[in-house]
Amino acid sequence: MVDWLKKASSLEPWFPPHLQRDIYFSLLHLDAPAAASSSTNGSGGKKTPPVPDSVLKAALLRRATEDINRVLALRSQKQALAMLLQRGSVGDDLWQRFQRAEKEMEDEVRDVVSEANAYAPNWGQTIFQSANEMMNNGLVRKIVDEHQAKLGEEREWWDRRKASIKQGFMKELDAEGSGSVAAGGAGAAKGEGLNPGTTGPQTSDDDAVMVEADETAAGSTASANTGGGGGGGGGKKKKKGKK
Repeated sequence: MVDWLKKASSLEPWFPPHLQRDIYFSLLHLDAPAAASSSTNGSGGKKTPPVPDSVLKAALLRRATEDINRVLALRSQKQALAMLLQRGSVGDDLWQRFQRAEKEMEDEVRDVVSEANAYAPNWGQTIFQSANEMMNNGLVRKIVDEHQAKLGEEREWWDRRKASIKQGFMKELDAEGSGSVAAGGAGAAKGEGLNPGTTGPQTSDDDAVMVEADETAAGSTASANTGGGGGGGGGKKKKKGKK
């Protein structure tokens, strides 16, 4: 067991240094000397103002928020790391580093709970819930800031898109207008070619009357010839009877 602890302590940490925890301890250590100096100096020396509890509580909440991020990361990585370890894809050193990180986070969570209870009774039961809400709020703000940063770019893109769509519609309207004008001109030219009063062979009413008159005259001539022939035959018969 001792050998395992020595080996685990010599391994590289799983997470980078805990900056929020270091800030909290720095503020806490600044508060302690200030209180000691104010009690020893009394009213004669210059008093150093202590760090307000609100600042310490805010630093502790930041520390709890980072702890939540690390706990969630360990939970999401544990199953995949265990599968890789069973397959022999990773060595035991990596698994020991992970177990050491889990142990450190358990101690860290207990320390945060005890610190919170020192500031307010039963605050340790709700501090991580408050830290989780802060973390979610930070994520929402980050997403909103990203969208706000892209707002100008997206607006420019949409303006260019609208201009291109409008240009395409105008081209289509121009093409339809020119096509309708060309079709109207072709129809008019075709109508003029089929109009009998302009280019085709013309037939007037006078020509029709002349044709009818010719036909009437021809019919009367044929009737006269037929009648004359019949009369001549009768005369001949009369003459033949006299003989």
